[in-house]
Amino acid sequence: MSGNTIGKLFSVTSFGESHGVALGCIVDGCPPGLPLTEADLQHDLDRRKPGQSRHTTQRKEADEVKILSGVFEGKTTGTPIGMIIYNTDQKSKDYSNIKDVFRPGHADYTYQQKYGVRDYRGGGRSSARETAMRVAAGGIAKKYLKQEFGIEIRGYLSQLGPIKAETIDWNEIDNNAFFCPDASKV
Repeated sequence: MSGNTIGKLFSVTSFGESHGVALGCIVDGCPPGLPLTEADLQHDLDRRKPGQSRHTTQRKEADEVKILSGVFEGKTTGTPIGMIIYNTDQKSKDYSNIKDVFRPGHADYTYQQKYGVRDYRGGGRSSARETAMRVAAGGIAKKYLKQEFGIEIRGYLSQLGPIKAETIDWNEIDNNAFFCPDASKV
């Protein structure tokens, strides 16, 4: 299966499954000397982690990232950065009753047709949980861009169906489950 690596100069190769032991990634292309700790990445991971509102999965995961390599004495070394997040709240048995049923709105059927394999325990690699490592890797890129070029990366929900944010209040984004900058639209 290809498609687990994104990027050229700054590349991210992810591994792991939603109901496996862990999710992880290798980031290659980060220059040496960037101050980096796990705490630098945790804020963005905390924003995406599951179980924070009634609008997301109720699975409770701490999503605590561990840096395994590529950082020494708080600075990147220029070598590949290995990171991992252990899964702690996967309940694979919860999925045994749908082992032979494809879930509407999920990638189960497409995944089986494309690769000939089906991990019915929460979607395997096609689970949204796989994005955790992309967020961690993005945190490294975000920190580098801010430090080297003064570029700040931010995001918010601007529109959901016909409901559109009319004002942008950056302070409002973390005050609601939808990360919407317009409190009147939440």
